[in-house]
Amino acid sequence: MSFKNIFISLYKKYPLFRFGVIVLSVFAVIGVITLATFQARKIPSITSITPQFGSPGDIMIINGKNFGSTRSSGYVEIGGSRVTASSYLQWQDDRIRLILPTNVQDGLVIVGTKAGRSRVNSFFANESGIPVEVPVNLRSLAPSIASVSPASVTTGSLVTITGFNFGSARNSSLVYFSTQREAVNLTENIDEGSGDSVNPFEHVCARAENFDYEVWSDTEIQLRVPDGAESGVLFVKTEKGLSNQFAIDVKNPAGTKTYQNLRSYVIQMNADVENINSRQNSSLVLRVPVPYESSRQPYYEVTECLPEPAMKNYDNTICHLIDLSRSSAKKMRFTHKFVVYSYGVNTSVNEKSVKPYTEKNRALYVHALAPDMLIKCNDDDVVNLAQDIVKNETNPYVKARLIYNYMTEKIEVTEKLRDAKENPMSIFSKGKGDAYDFALAYTTLLRAAKIPALPVSGILVSADKSSRNHWWTEFYIENFGWIPADTALGAGMEYRGFGNVADPKKFYFGNLDGQHIEFSRGSRDLRPVLSNAGNVYRPKTYALQSIWEESSSGNVNYSSLWNDPVVLGIY
Repeated sequence: MSFKNIFISLYKKYPLFRFGVIVLSVFAVIGVITLATFQARKIPSITSITPQFGSPGDIMIINGKNFGSTRSSGYVEIGGSRVTASSYLQWQDDRIRLILPTNVQDGLVIVGTKAGRSRVNSFFANESGIPVEVPVNLRSLAPSIASVSPASVTTGSLVTITGFNFGSARNSSLVYFSTQREAVNLTENIDEGSGDSVNPFEHVCARAENFDYEVWSDTEIQLRVPDGAESGVLFVKTEKGLSNQFAIDVKNPAGTKTYQNLRSYVIQMNADVENINSRQNSSLVLRVPVPYESSRQPYYEVTECLPEPAMKNYDNTICHLIDLSRSSAKKMRFTHKFVVYSYGVNTSVNEKSVKPYTEKNRALYVHALAPDMLIKCNDDDVVNLAQDIVKNETNPYVKARLIYNYMTEKIEVTEKLRDAKENPMSIFSKGKGDAYDFALAYTTLLRAAKIPALPVSGILVSADKSSRNHWWTEFYIENFGWIPADTALGAGMEYRGFGNVADPKKFYFGNLDGQHIEFSRGSRDLRPVLSNAGNVYRPKTYALQSIWEESSSGNVNYSSLWNDPVVLGIY
């Protein structure tokens, strides 16, 4: 008798057997439905893609769920073609970032994992294939330079560039000049998304924070020759590409500036937030400083930033936005790693060729001579002290040296930091002060003596890789550029450099080793991210910025610990 016949016989003969078969069938159906439902929950789902219209090299962001915490065997398919592994920048359960490949085609965007493929709900179109109603201008969209005037310039002098396709506003566009520094070849494209790369070790750019740009239109640019520029070429970079190069002769009759002994540093910074106790709709913003880019510190790279920030560079800070009311964690750690490239700088100034400032209303001078939250250079006692030191001297370089010599000879430098509430200018009455006091007091006296100057904040790296928060000064000489001065090291502060400095007092007026890592130049009054928020300022730290934390009014309590930067490697 067959199994089928036996089953039918038992089913008809025994009620209990019939009941068991029915129960097992019900459980089997429920199991299949449950398994199918569970499997469906794990299938990836796309909620949005940005951009929907793009070009090869653009960064695409895919938001959704069930992508998996790591890519593993996951993939993204665009227009029927899978994106290669090298294109992925980020893969987490609800977000994927990738670079659109050169062969990207119009079509559906699908995320695939072991659980299955996302349902069709996203479409991408390559901009190059989108028809337009008007004919494309046959003239290239990249900027083009027709003339540069004058052809021979000095640092800080005004240059006019004429041409076309510069853009109606500058936005993120830049003008680059040749420079003479030890070159570095970087394998990655340092200008992501631009389509063209510029090596920052071979060129310097005019910077908005130095008020270098004065006029920017689609056909004309007026700007100041930036610090560090040398004879060679200049060119314009916009989001559409690079312009042709145009020859320019940069002369510096007051002396020379050289960059040497390039080093790269791996730096880590951590911040902890704990003891979180908050009301509904309460937020916290951490403003983490990033290294400052300048002629002597031309490039940095963020190699780690955890968790993912809300903004990677806003006012020279990384912004982490935390919704405390939704956070169940009692402690949150924020980790940042940077690779920073820094040169030593040496200046040789012919002081007889230094002239008094002629452009009294130049924006840079107005900014670097004005009092601010840290530099009280309009105080009558400060002005009188500066006058007593420089007397009738009119040469700004000589005046800067006279004030430097006065401080390094009259004031004792202390290794231990004084109380942050102490006025830096009190070091003259007390006869001693720390590196922070020295830098701010020197900057204040320079401004009081009508010499444009900025305090610089960062870290000082010793030969044993240890580091400490440190501060120094840069002052500006017309037709020459910025000159560094470290009054604390000049006054004898203990420090182990990589090389032997025979006379620190002489060396640190006009020269700086590559072990000074910059995080801010000037007193930086940041724009807040949150409205009507409580702000936290951290005095005597490695960045002179007005805001480190912003907390909304809904916060009840939290505590934060910021660790000073740690050097993990020197190369």
